[in-house]
Amino acid sequence: MNGNSISETVSRFGVTEEDLKRTAAEALSAGGSYSDLYFEYTLANSLSLRDGAVNSVSSDVDFGMGVRVLSGDRTGYAYTENITLADMLKVAGTAANIANSKAGVPPIKISSKTFKNYYPVEKQWENVSVKDKAPCLQKLNGRIFELDSSVCKVNVSLSDSSSYIMFFNSEGLLCCDYRPMVSLSAFCVMEKNGRIENGYCARSFRKGAEFLTDELVETIAGKAVELTSKMFSAVIPKGGEMPVVMAAGSSGILLHEAIGHSFEADFNRKKVSIFSDKYGQQVCDRSINIVDDGTLPENRGTINFDDEGIESQKTYLVREGKLSSYIHDRISAEHYSVAPTGNGRRESFRHAPLPRMRVTYMENGNVPEEDIIASVKKGIYVDNFSNGEVQIGAGDFTFFVKSGYLIENGKLTQPVKDINIIGNGPRALADITMVGNNLKIDHSTWTCGKDGQGVPVSQGLPSVLVKKLIVGGAN
Repeated sequence: MNGNSISETVSRFGVTEEDLKRTAAEALSAGGSYSDLYFEYTLANSLSLRDGAVNSVSSDVDFGMGVRVLSGDRTGYAYTENITLADMLKVAGTAANIANSKAGVPPIKISSKTFKNYYPVEKQWENVSVKDKAPCLQKLNGRIFELDSSVCKVNVSLSDSSSYIMFFNSEGLLCCDYRPMVSLSAFCVMEKNGRIENGYCARSFRKGAEFLTDELVETIAGKAVELTSKMFSAVIPKGGEMPVVMAAGSSGILLHEAIGHSFEADFNRKKVSIFSDKYGQQVCDRSINIVDDGTLPENRGTINFDDEGIESQKTYLVREGKLSSYIHDRISAEHYSVAPTGNGRRESFRHAPLPRMRVTYMENGNVPEEDIIASVKKGIYVDNFSNGEVQIGAGDFTFFVKSGYLIENGKLTQPVKDINIIGNGPRALADITMVGNNLKIDHSTWTCGKDGQGVPVSQGLPSVLVKKLIVGGAN
């Protein structure tokens, strides 16, 4: 907790343990089977630099709590931005209305629990001023201009937040967390012979102000310039169905969009997902292991415990090609009679938790990337994505590829840009025929949207060969 004990956090929200017990009991007063209280205090800041000067600074405070009640497969939820006992009891009574029978509530005994901390902070953002942050933005801006004389415009932004979380439920569990987050990004524009191209690079972690280093500046500047410069020699290739080599790193969007969402247990419980009848079955090659992991140190998608008080863990979704687990929250875990996987997540105290991904990646295979590329006579190598969409039911997906290369006779040749990759998640998973030994977790500013909620996530992939996908290029 970085020095913030449970008792200190309880005091931060101005409540007592007796208040917690009374509110949880009120939430069960209409006969609900379970209730939980989620408290949040978030301090968020952002700075942006344009035309060489820091021209925008903002700060925001978010404070409140939500009460959830479960009754069978129904959920009642209400929240308040005023944390007083009267307000908490009021929203608890509102959430309680999901149930419709009066029942005695047994006494709730508090049991405090601490969890392993995967993101210890050396210097909290609350202790860092704008004056302390601005030099990093100036340095990144200057370094990008230094690296290439074609650079004509740079936008740099830094955002940080510190969230104090407290969770209590009707089982008596009381736990607290301090969740830091920081993102630094650079948007680079170049002009050559009247032609303009742009590129983007960002890094995001659960870290404190120790995140701001010269090494980080050099990494983001170099990558932004490299990506932008490559665009001037890139072409839009001829489209069609062909083999696609997904490069290590951000290609993990394939797992997140095309596969990960389809593994979320609420979609499977409701028979929406195409994988709802595939549990325990072989869904891809035996060399493939897919993981959703909440324990990678300092990663953007990592959590010490989820927003239902379940300890974070590493969960194998696919083991040796078999679908071995869905992504569970408490509701789906009870439905399937399995333990929760620590994936109950919410955007804020205003939202009820849902099964959500954390850090989703494929484990290493044993094939060097150069051998994967050498096996392709004619195809596409893709290495930089900007977004993607998927239809959960059918599993059909579309990804927009910012950059990559043609593969001709087993070699990378002409850079390509601005193409779509179109396919079907289960089919693409089954069509992975080679898995590289170069797993890379992408540390950009990925945010996952679901049911109107956004949560920070990460993803990763070793290089893989998908034997056929549709590439939307030039006619």
